[in-house]
Amino acid sequence: MKIYPTLTTERLLLRKFQVTDASVIQELAGAYEVAEMTLNIPHPYLEGMAEIWMESHQEEFEAGMGIVFAIEESQTKKLAGAIGLVVTKRFNRGELGYWVGQPYWGKGYATEAAHELLRYGFETIKLNKISATHMTRNPASGRVMQKIGMEKEGVLKQHALKWDQFVDLAAYGILADNWSERQQT
Repeated sequence: MKIYPTLTTERLLLRKFQVTDASVIQELAGAYEVAEMTLNIPHPYLEGMAEIWMESHQEEFEAGMGIVFAIEESQTKKLAGAIGLVVTKRFNRGELGYWVGQPYWGKGYATEAAHELLRYGFETIKLNKISATHMTRNPASGRVMQKIGMEKEGVLKQHALKWDQFVDLAAYGILADNWSERQQT
């Protein structure tokens, strides 16, 4: 069994989810305000959904298909959200995704965690490209992508279905070479 890594930043611990996180995941991710801005979080977020979601993480990590981290405040040890990479080995690229619970909005946690996940993706997994999308009605997520050096690549019109409504997605990406250059400045 591959050892799941733990990553640290100035204020955060990015760690493997634990069964004891389930109730906090349900509370934070289940908030309407969080679910409405993400493509993959259901609403309502029913009991047992967090456990089912967490059960897949180790297997996906071992298969090289991706990695999901809990975002935890280092000082308080409180769970603030989640961040992960879905890896497409065939094309040597990853797709970044994240959510942060509403009590933790505006603190820069998504940016801090995403920056560290780019480092992990490029330095450890050795990806060539990392991309991300956000619903255009969620510009705050786009600002996170811009702050970590991603460039806007375009808008995918009515690209996804969220709660019976087609939504536009803004697409961002960063190449390993560009990331590496940014680290040297």
